[in-house]
Amino acid sequence: MSDALTLPAEARERAGKGASRALRREGRVPAVIYGGKEEPQAIHVEEKELVRQLGTGHFANSIVMITLGGKSVRTLPKDVAFHPVTDRPVHVDFLRLAKDATVEVQVPVIFTNEEASPGLKRGGVLNVVRHELDLICEADKIPSEIEIDVTGTEVGDSIHISQVKLPAGAESAITDRDFTIATVVAPSALKRAEGAADAEGSETEESEETGE
Repeated sequence: MSDALTLPAEARERAGKGASRALRREGRVPAVIYGGKEEPQAIHVEEKELVRQLGTGHFANSIVMITLGGKSVRTLPKDVAFHPVTDRPVHVDFLRLAKDATVEVQVPVIFTNEEASPGLKRGGVLNVVRHELDLICEADKIPSEIEIDVTGTEVGDSIHISQVKLPAGAESAITDRDFTIATVVAPSALKRAEGAADAEGSETEESEETGE
């Protein structure tokens, strides 16, 4: 499970583009907390600390405890807007979480035991179709990543969501199809060699048929 993060915040007294620009000049990032059957709360957070937490790689699927006015608000980051030129964060949306809430999150996928895949050992390539899985999880049981074991996979094999054992409290948000997560494919060089061999075999057969 992803570790909970703590992010200090202050209430925003003024709204509007001008006020937001002023905050950003001061090294602050405007944000909002919404949901949980409560009114949205406009806040701002320190840009440096936000950037540090974004750099952990699991900010988007971590519980973030926002400390505000002496209280802690349990949230999940839902959207981070970045400046198109500088790539600095300019706004964040946080979803307020109830104690027993379920949330939809994107959880990264990692593949293990590649050395135990006959297809990969023979030069095959792991073609990752989905680097993240859309999951519905209990808010306090969000996995930091999903491990998929590729032991025994051969060239031409596919790994589907039905083959993945998800952790307790999590299920796929996509339920209408057994979608592919990854495939083991032959490298292009091997494909070209196989194609050339097939073409050569066809020419030999033709020659034998004509008596040449």
